[in-house]
Amino acid sequence: QVQLVESGGGLVQAGGSLRLSCAASGSIFSISAMRWYRQASGKQRELVATIGSTSSTHYAGSVKGRFTISRDNAENTVYLQMNSLKPDDTAVYTCNFAVLTPPPYRYLDIWGQGTLVTVSS
Repeated sequence: QVQLVESGGGLVQAGGSLRLSCAASGSIFSISAMRWYRQASGKQRELVATIGSTSSTHYAGSVKGRFTISRDNAENTVYLQMNSLKPDDTAVYTCNFAVLTPPPYRYLDIWGQGTLVTVSS
């Protein structure tokens, strides 16, 4: 069984910064893609950032230049550094990992519980 535990959400003023973390635990052989999604109240879930196994990254246009995704493979952890936050960034942020288990190898799509980020104007 694999679990993801998120931390780092909270309330911040516009222009401020927050750093989210998401750590995986359990039976893990490797992790390929690590992703951050967000869902604002009344809106569809949005893919915010992705980091691959070689640390290649991709960002949504709305956060490019303000958010940075990074990973620590030794700790099975992904981070999302969020700078210059705007009220429109207010949402529940959820991490998602593509996990390969030890033999017999299985790919699992694992989700965190979500952490609320609120940006006040």
